[in-house]
Amino acid sequence: MLRNIPNILSLFRIIAAPFLLLAGWLGMVNLFYILFGLMLLSDALDGIIARVLDQTSELGARLDSYGDILTYLSTPLAVWWLWPDLIKKEIYYIIAAIIIYVLPSVFSLIKFGKLASYHTWITKFSAVMMSIGVVILLGFGHNILFHLAVYFLVIEMIENILITMILPKQYTDVHSLWHAWKKRN
Repeated sequence: MLRNIPNILSLFRIIAAPFLLLAGWLGMVNLFYILFGLMLLSDALDGIIARVLDQTSELGARLDSYGDILTYLSTPLAVWWLWPDLIKKEIYYIIAAIIIYVLPSVFSLIKFGKLASYHTWITKFSAVMMSIGVVILLGFGHNILFHLAVYFLVIEMIENILITMILPKQYTDVHSLWHAWKKRN
C-alpha cells in the first residue's frame, strides 16, 4: 500500500518537512520555495490521483493528514527563520491559524484516540485558499487572501469539530457535515 503514487506523494511531504525547516534555518530561500512548492503540489495531486487510479485507502487518508500537519506546522517556523519581520507583522493571524487548525485534531484525539482524516470539501477549499494566500504573502507581501483564509479556517474548524461530535466512530473521507449525519444514521 505504501508503494502507490498517492501514498508516495504524501510520504514526500512527511519527509520534506524537516528539510523545509533546515532550508529556513540555513537561510536557503530558493530551497525553501522549491520544497514548499513541491509540498503544495503533492498535496494537491495525491487525492486526485488516488481517486483517478482507484487507490484510496484509510492508510492513504492518514498519510495525507500527517503530511498536511507537518507542512502546516513546519512552514511557519521556516518562514520565521527566513522572514522574521513578516512573522512579527502577521503573528496574530499565524497563531490563530495554528490554533484553529489544531483544535479539531484535539477533539478527534479525545473522542477517538487518533487524528481525524475527514478531508471535507470545506477543508479542501480552505487548503487551496490558504496555500494561495501564503504564496501571495511570501512572494508579493500582500496579506489579504491569507487573512481571509484564516477566517475561513474557522468555518472548517467548526465543521470538523461538529463531525467529530456527530460520528459514533472514526471515519476517513467524510465530505461534509451532511455526510457525517448520514453515516450516523
